[in-house]
Amino acid sequence: MDWRIASIGTLSCHPLWNERGDHRVGHATTTVIKTSGEIILVDPSLPPTLMEARLQERWGLKLSDITQVFLTSFDPDRRRTLSGVEHANWIMHEPEIQSAAAAIQDEIRRAENDPSVVNILKEHLGLLGNFASPDDNPFPLVDLFPIPGFTPGSCGLLLPLPNKTVLITGDTVATSEHLEQGSVLQNCANIELTKESLVECIEIADIIIPGRDNAVLNPTRS
Repeated sequence: MDWRIASIGTLSCHPLWNERGDHRVGHATTTVIKTSGEIILVDPSLPPTLMEARLQERWGLKLSDITQVFLTSFDPDRRRTLSGVEHANWIMHEPEIQSAAAAIQDEIRRAENDPSVVNILKEHLGLLGNFASPDDNPFPLVDLFPIPGFTPGSCGLLLPLPNKTVLITGDTVATSEHLEQGSVLQNCANIELTKESLVECIEIADIIIPGRDNAVLNPTRS
């Protein structure tokens, strides 16, 4: 099993850089995992043409080579590539599927007097219906690592390599600065639960792949 960052994400506004307001287009860090014949794209955040270019640059891959897609959460900016990987299997943690469906249905009820908004929300609900929920070991040598809080069903992927453990965290760990300061994003669904999940990430991982930054060594490890 091997992994590589395909695209380094960024926050549109980085609060730990003392920024206010949007300074750039936010997008998520996208990781590629190769394991036992599967090629997994995690949090595919760029438009398909850009993602294809990144895959070619980073590992000589095309979108057509992707066999599995995994989202750490159903946030819109984690799924911009989906129209380019319709041939692959789409996977997300079952609690995230359920919570996202409930949230969209609630928004549909509240927007019932605005047909255009309702139609958009129904498109999101239809997209969500294409995701399957895996068991605890969805791919060979890769484990689910539930880290609720950023969204109710947020879930990372744990890559237990022989000499180190790699953890893809989504926005539970947003950036290297958030990791160093033990801080979480303020737009979490549940800030206290996210902080607990962040502690779990720090306790288990040697290398952390944040939601909006490059891979980073766990600063608590010697």
